[in-house]
Amino acid sequence: MQQYHGIKTRYPDALLLFRVGDFYETFGEDAVKAAKILGIIQTHRNNGGDRTELAGFPHHSLNTYLPKLVKAGQRVAICDQLEDPKQTKTIVKRGVTELVTPGVALNDDILSAKRNNFLCAVHFGRKKLGISFLDISTGEFLTSEGSEEQMDKLLQNFAPNEVLVSKTHKKEFATTFGTRFHTFYIEDWVFQEDYALEQLTGHFKTRSLKGFGVAHLTHGVVAAGVVLHYLSETQHRQLQHINTLQRIAEDDHVWMDRFTIRNLELHQSPSANAVTLLDVIDRTLTPMGGRMVQRWLALPLKNLQRIQHRHQVVQHLTQHEELLHFLQGHLKHMGDLERLISKVSTGKVNPKEVVQLKNSLEAIAPLKQKAAQSKNEALSVIGDQLHGCEKLRAKVKEMLFEEAPVNILKGNAIAQGHSKELDELRDLARSGKAYLDRMLERETEATGISSLKIASNNVFGYYIEVRNTHKDKVPKDWIRKQTLVNAERYITQELKEYEAKILGAQDRILSLEQQLFGQLVVWMQEYIPAVQQNARAVAQLDCLCGFAQLAKENNYVLPEMNEGTDLHITNGRHPVIEKQLPPGEPYIANDVHLDRSEQQILMITGPNMSGKSAILRQTALIVLLAQMGSFVPAEAATLGLVDKIFTRVGASDNISMGESTFMVEMNETASILNNLSERSLILLDEIGRGTSTYDGISIAWAIAEYLHEHPARAKTLFATHYHELNKMGETFGRIKNHNVSVRELKDTVLFLRKLQPGGSEHSFGIHVAKMAGMPQQVIHRANKMLQKMEASHSGESKKPDLGNLQDELQLSFFNLDDPLLEEIKEEILHLDIDTLTPVEALMKLNEIKRLLTKNKKATS
Repeated sequence: MQQYHGIKTRYPDALLLFRVGDFYETFGEDAVKAAKILGIIQTHRNNGGDRTELAGFPHHSLNTYLPKLVKAGQRVAICDQLEDPKQTKTIVKRGVTELVTPGVALNDDILSAKRNNFLCAVHFGRKKLGISFLDISTGEFLTSEGSEEQMDKLLQNFAPNEVLVSKTHKKEFATTFGTRFHTFYIEDWVFQEDYALEQLTGHFKTRSLKGFGVAHLTHGVVAAGVVLHYLSETQHRQLQHINTLQRIAEDDHVWMDRFTIRNLELHQSPSANAVTLLDVIDRTLTPMGGRMVQRWLALPLKNLQRIQHRHQVVQHLTQHEELLHFLQGHLKHMGDLERLISKVSTGKVNPKEVVQLKNSLEAIAPLKQKAAQSKNEALSVIGDQLHGCEKLRAKVKEMLFEEAPVNILKGNAIAQGHSKELDELRDLARSGKAYLDRMLERETEATGISSLKIASNNVFGYYIEVRNTHKDKVPKDWIRKQTLVNAERYITQELKEYEAKILGAQDRILSLEQQLFGQLVVWMQEYIPAVQQNARAVAQLDCLCGFAQLAKENNYVLPEMNEGTDLHITNGRHPVIEKQLPPGEPYIANDVHLDRSEQQILMITGPNMSGKSAILRQTALIVLLAQMGSFVPAEAATLGLVDKIFTRVGASDNISMGESTFMVEMNETASILNNLSERSLILLDEIGRGTSTYDGISIAWAIAEYLHEHPARAKTLFATHYHELNKMGETFGRIKNHNVSVRELKDTVLFLRKLQPGGSEHSFGIHVAKMAGMPQQVIHRANKMLQKMEASHSGESKKPDLGNLQDELQLSFFNLDDPLLEEIKEEILHLDIDTLTPVEALMKLNEIKRLLTKNKKATS
């Protein structure tokens, strides 16, 4: 326990897994936490009178229990035995060999194949914030700096599993970014520019960071330095695969604030089971491709040439199905190149994974040949980027068995013929049975004992077993080893020598295999950059094949992209909603046309459930897909480049931050109005609904007017229930009224979901309430109120008097024009409810019912 406490004081914030024999044990508070998270038994022991809680699990179950602890947000320090217990007579030396945290993990059971596992650091500077992201499992290392809003957007896009913040800014981080991230607080001295530069230049072995194009990002560099410092603190020092630091070039990508990312449900949804855009468009076949398509979705391009290169590859693949199927066939056999080569770098790769890496690289050869020979220039460039890695493949093939085990200690990893010494030792071990058979035959003949047996066990090693009936025939030079009920076990000098030779051979075989495998892993490290380049090129190819597959399956078309600002979509569809419709039900497609000269703002009115929000969202998603490089769900689309997408869709409280629905709505709208540009696409849905009707109409009107008069003339879709806003079309030249059509039947409404010119005068909210199964009494009452309010509103411009309306439409229990009503009324008014028993109440109710029934019969 003294040894345990000494190690625990060095890792006070981590849950310490302490190796004791064949178990990993936890003690004290760690045991309480571990037992709760893992669902294992918690016991206790009295050490010198002190009660100590314990909870543990077998060491070979580490890969089962470790992921559960890390996913629960725990930092786990793994403390192993650093020497062989057989070699020491004192307490075995122990030490922490790895510190696993939510953001620093290489274990496949913790990682998700198609998602990055980012560790992030945020540095609060005087005017700007710096941010850095690192995925130790892939080697991706990114940095940026900017405003709180920009950092918030990046945090939402990259969704880090752990965020490092200085202890001084603990409250500031929570206030600015909320409490949804796993955070770890670092000492303030780590957040120093000179220390960060020292860490980064020391790691990259460079004099400065100019070669990476990040030297001017002072705050970003500090954040990147903090990330590297944390890796050394968590016992991760073999990091050759982290060989570059990239700037997140936000100027190259479409700007979407965090509200837009959330509202459009790109890769995360407020509802756990909801389908996101990523779920629909991800047709990738490799883990690298899956991670890249998510990055492309978070950072759509603004560079027309790069977008068109992607479109050209997708178009080429859709037109050449045979090529598409060929590429997909080989991509299916690809392992996770990025994570496999990262394991080589960190020394945590096993023989089976090295063979898997070799097989993945073999699948690259036909991909390279086919892509490089393609007539499509963009595709042939990807082919040229692929590296054959022939020497690496040949070396692994020569050194390792194809069926190499996961654990090198199990042996049979190094192939026959690679090492002469290993082959000789294996022959010795294998020839053991034949040698023993010859010895048994010889001794049987010499002693005349027909039932002699030679065997071995873990306790006594090799022995000759003689049944008691032949005990008198045993030679004098045999040494008795063990006595059984019906037999005796002996050992001879020859058997003793043979045993030493065999056991020595087995130990030497294991030692030699580990040594040779270790040499292979070190030799492979020079191929880290080449394999990483392959991983990026394969991921790119996988994404583009996925886009082609998506287009073929869902009838997407090639969008025509240009440097203009007009947006014209013919029969556009919502990519997610169309996949959720019942079989056979078609999606009602719609045209949308926006420009900055004649039709800048579409004022869309229409009832609830008619599809206004879907039209808004699908327009943004079509633009996003196009600028990612994908085809789009439409009959045709001509799109000018968009640089910013803003949405204000639906209502959402932020109660934990003390903000009401309306406050959140106004915050989001203010952010839009303060950041718009002439290439912006703005989607506003039900602005002003969070306050009173007249306040809401006034705010919505003022916002629409501001957008119309603003010099940027940003393209805007404005969905609203306020029919009064239709009048804006008469005054403002670039505001055009549209409505989502409905057909009113006798007692219901048919939603046609088709966008057409002209305003709408009805919301049909009561019809929707009826469809939702609202009680008839409420529907009837709402209709009466509506008629009265409409009459009042049309007669006078002032607000209807709801007080008088309440009196006129007062709901009564009984619509009886009868003296009986007075009698029943008196009965109820004179009841003393406080003293009434349940039985008396039922009797009184029955009496009233009888009176009513009697009256009903009389009137009929």
